[in-house]
Amino acid sequence: MRDDIDRGACVIALDVGGTGMKGALLDHALRPVLTLRRPTPRAAGPDAVLDEIVAALAALAERAAEHGLPVRQAGVVVPGIVDEELGRAVYSANLGWRDLPLAELLARRTGLPVVLGHDVRAGGLAEASLGAARGKRDVLFVAIGTGIAAALLTDGRPVRGGGYAGELGHLVVDLDGAPCGCGGRGCLETVASASAVAAAYTARSGRSVQGAEQVAVLLAQGDADAAAVWARTADALATALASGVTLLAPELIVLGGGLAEAGTLLLEPVRSALAQRLTFQRRPELVRAGLGDEAGCLGAGLYAWQAVGQPVSSRQTPAVS
Repeated sequence: MRDDIDRGACVIALDVGGTGMKGALLDHALRPVLTLRRPTPRAAGPDAVLDEIVAALAALAERAAEHGLPVRQAGVVVPGIVDEELGRAVYSANLGWRDLPLAELLARRTGLPVVLGHDVRAGGLAEASLGAARGKRDVLFVAIGTGIAAALLTDGRPVRGGGYAGELGHLVVDLDGAPCGCGGRGCLETVASASAVAAAYTARSGRSVQGAEQVAVLLAQGDADAAAVWARTADALATALASGVTLLAPELIVLGGGLAEAGTLLLEPVRSALAQRLTFQRRPELVRAGLGDEAGCLGAGLYAWQAVGQPVSSRQTPAVS
């Protein structure tokens, strides 16, 4: 593909989360031409989510045409178990999918070439290429949002395990804990996901909150119930991370997703609790994601450009607003 063509082209990137979708038209340097955000209608069922993804891709393609930009590829990343090679959403507890040929369905309904990826592995790719993990070879990237999952980089290579690797959110941290959407009980997601943090605060205090962000604000204001919920969250995260460190020996752990936006309010107690659990293990540095909650969208753009044989230079450090 000629460089003069690429400079006037773009890819569509869409990160589908359990709560919302982040989309963008990205040029070859992963600079956003424009962006799009929509809620994920998961309460309406898996078919409604699929319809909304199609609508988001169509809206972005229409905007690209309005700007005279040829779309080379669409990159879509979703949560759950994803087989990238087959383009299938194997399983998603949050979105209700099972063995869905998602890339094929989206391509058929939109007329776009579509490459499918896992949202957190895409975020890990972006952080390794452009963000906080750049230059590191052994990395554990953990995204904490509606769900919790990890991307693994070992000796510089991503670990996929047929799409099953990295499900940190389903490590059991409380044998007598709450039921999880995966069918298990006491999974990390039932304690430390953003929705679990908000629900735990409401159950403990009797006061409803809009989300985990509000719990973080209350914590900073000295709220005792927020402090108790936050301490349990940090403790559960440290327990799961200690297992990951023992098995994988990362040199760096990167915390991303919405909950990590709390910054040191989250990082410091997790660092302390993790250090208490480690004895002989390699002690990793623990940092906040450099790309914020945009890592998944940028990773989807990386997948798209790679699919057309145009890898993006790691010297770029763009951001999607």
